[in-house]
Amino acid sequence: MLIKEQDCLVFQYDAEQLWLQPWGNNAFRVRATKKSKMPDEAWALHPKPPAFRGVQIVIDDSSGSITNGKIKATITKLGKLTITNYHGRTLLEEYTRNRRDILDPKCSALEVEGREFKPIIGGDYHVTLRLESVEPDEKIFGMGQYQQPYLDLKGHDIELAHRNSQASVPFALSSLGYGFLWNNPAVGRAVLGKNVMSFEAFSTDLLDYWVVAGDSPAEIEEAYASVTGTVPMMPEYVDSIAEDAFVRSRISNKFLPI
Repeated sequence: MLIKEQDCLVFQYDAEQLWLQPWGNNAFRVRATKKSKMPDEAWALHPKPPAFRGVQIVIDDSSGSITNGKIKATITKLGKLTITNYHGRTLLEEYTRNRRDILDPKCSALEVEGREFKPIIGGDYHVTLRLESVEPDEKIFGMGQYQQPYLDLKGHDIELAHRNSQASVPFALSSLGYGFLWNNPAVGRAVLGKNVMSFEAFSTDLLDYWVVAGDSPAEIEEAYASVTGTVPMMPEYVDSIAEDAFVRSRISNKFLPI
């Protein structure tokens, strides 16, 4: 079932509910859960920022769509989600291989879900999001700091966890013109394969991510900063303090050239 609730497109099927909400300009927050109530933690995101004024939600007999500036999300009445930009280019498409929609060209007997919730003892779920690799030549950058020499992460398997000398920041910048934040603090895994991309949280109560479309990396990064937070400008006196400290350090070591 597809319904509109204020500026949110809601999909409900069996025990699952999925929310598509504008979250900043040209961006959506996508959340799904099998709990009775959608968890309200914002995690890495600011509380809901103002969206583009021209948000449009359309529901027809076969699907529902929501448009926020340069980005559009479409979900079928059987639950498959696709995200495109304002040129109609596919940015993200859920990887589903089931028999639920016999009209889907990718209908299959494999029974693989784009959004998978495996219950675990204690009430949480092992959650997996699977996405089509719409272009094998796509390049993906970001994701934090890892002990590896690779800049382009396409084709790589990444642990979503902090360790000594490893910082996980699950924000990916794609050459296709989108930014993707896996908005879940759980330990997990990201596999950015050339056929399937997947994001996992090993213990959580919802699937949560943020996606933005943009015409340049700078535009995408600016949008990311606007919903997660920016660093305040340093006061002017910091420059003089840093300069004094530099000079003193050089004076204290006469063997180093100034």
